[in-house]
Amino acid sequence: MKLSSSPVARFAKPRILIIGCGDVGMRLLPMLVHRFRVFAVTSQVQGSARFSQLRAAGATPIYADLDQTHTLRKLAGLAPTVIHLAPPPQNGSHDPRTKRLAAILPEKTRLVYISTTGVYGDCSGALFDETRSVNPVNARAKRRVDAEQCLRAWATRQQSRLSILRVPGIYAEDRLPVDRLQKGTPALCEKEDVFTNHIHANDLAYLSKLALFRGRPNRVYHAVDDSAMKMGDYFDLVASYFQMTKPQRLSRKDLALVVSPMLLSFMSESRRLKNERIKIELGAQLMFPTVEVCLQKMKERGVAP
Repeated sequence: MKLSSSPVARFAKPRILIIGCGDVGMRLLPMLVHRFRVFAVTSQVQGSARFSQLRAAGATPIYADLDQTHTLRKLAGLAPTVIHLAPPPQNGSHDPRTKRLAAILPEKTRLVYISTTGVYGDCSGALFDETRSVNPVNARAKRRVDAEQCLRAWATRQQSRLSILRVPGIYAEDRLPVDRLQKGTPALCEKEDVFTNHIHANDLAYLSKLALFRGRPNRVYHAVDDSAMKMGDYFDLVASYFQMTKPQRLSRKDLALVVSPMLLSFMSESRRLKNERIKIELGAQLMFPTVEVCLQKMKERGVAP
């Protein structure tokens, strides 16, 4: 094979495309920009504050809208590696955004997709690994399953390499349920409470990077930490750190009278996810293996309650 004598060709950084560069994407950029030329898709037009933010973070912003097919053509072949962080639409049981994206991606693309643990539905507190079958109940989870199936079919058809990270509740120092505690929103009583899973936003960005380099083809990974808590205990833990009143505990019947149906739906699914695969196959060493570790580090840094 003839090698180019051009210094630009020989030393140009490989390209990565990030779709949906929100909070997690912004945390991911510092992990990539030193090694890659990163193109970050935004639905905000050129000249917007978002363009400036992405440039300041070392990315090359590019306008595209997953709801507008004609804007996606510029993405075709732009980079051989893609991280898909964009959520599905808020309605329906399908994800046409992911379908549109898959339609313009070339063969042999390396893609990491950020999905949700909600695809499993309620598991009655069972502890399980990635081999469990999906069982989506609500429309949000069905949209994610639709996206996963679309990308699996695309990867097979285009001889591409796909890794799916199934993600639970994302938290960070600035993404803790403080507002909820301030409002005094009740939680479920211990007897009826559900197990919940967590991942720090920085660790999710880190796992996304690891999946790029170490993820096996068409492989699912539980992007969850080692926390093993029920939802009410999580709220109590955060309340204790911030020296706030712990939420009142109610039965599910009574709780349904005072919270929205959507909020109640988040309290209707109980599961515990194993995470050995991210440790063994991806070699992950989480910065925040539990929520307690995060709060302790906040305390050590003097982050005031």
